[in-house]
Amino acid sequence: MTETRKRARWTRNISAKIAALPMIATALVVFLGGTIWTVVYSFTNSKLLPKLNFVGFDQYERLWGASRWIISIQNLVFYGVLSLVFTVVMGFVLAVLMDQKIRHEDTFRTIMLYPFALSFIVTGLAWQWILNPQFGIQGILRGWGWESFTFDPLNNPQTVLYGLLIAGLWQGTGFVMCLMLAGLRGIDEDIWKAARVDGIPTWKTYVVVIIPMMRAVFITTLVIVASGIIRLYDLVVAMTSGGPGGNASQVPAMYVYDYMFQAQNLGQGFAASTMMLLSVLIVLIPWAYLEFGGRKHG
Repeated sequence: MTETRKRARWTRNISAKIAALPMIATALVVFLGGTIWTVVYSFTNSKLLPKLNFVGFDQYERLWGASRWIISIQNLVFYGVLSLVFTVVMGFVLAVLMDQKIRHEDTFRTIMLYPFALSFIVTGLAWQWILNPQFGIQGILRGWGWESFTFDPLNNPQTVLYGLLIAGLWQGTGFVMCLMLAGLRGIDEDIWKAARVDGIPTWKTYVVVIIPMMRAVFITTLVIVASGIIRLYDLVVAMTSGGPGGNASQVPAMYVYDYMFQAQNLGQGFAASTMMLLSVLIVLIPWAYLEFGGRKHG
């Protein structure tokens, strides 16, 4: 009986499974194959062209001994923590406001989600103009008579990451809001009615009841946002090119690109890529366990 059920499960939607085989094969060959290839060649001294001349962990020792790589990691951690916290918090708050059955909700939701449809290059260039001290926010306010106003984050090594953060939040918050809104709309209305009958304040209902029920939504959102932060590249290139002051806004992806395509040091670029891959796995593996392994145990 059990074998019959297993066969029925495998033959269910057989045509869809057959249609998915080319994509599965592509994923295995291109993505998995490319990943293995990158990791293997990270242990070589490949320069302009890849070659199987193994040097052990020399590339990794050199990588973690490079001040530029350390600075890029520090920048990414600083930007990532702030971006993760503010994106999730702001997205949830906006979703709560949007969930109040406001008029013209579709219009507001579209406006909030629109920045996410833009590429990071477009977003970076737009905010580079907005934050430009000559004709951006600072220039406009000074033109209105506020001569002492100063707002030039991108040209100050101490504040450049905050300028990048503003642009990143502008683009990503709307998407997080939509994810959170979908989670809120999935909450049974009877729960709200029961909370009102018991006299529980609205804010406490969100904290004690709603947010724990949206655990899966929060975990998925954190994984999506975190994986995007690790791959941060376009926004930095468009807004600062890694500056000012040389490395003030350097990120790991820029290190990989420069060593692979400008310094012509593939081995070092592959080592940096492998470390970025490891960072993504550190994010994905706990999520996969919580989403799939946790269900089996529960």
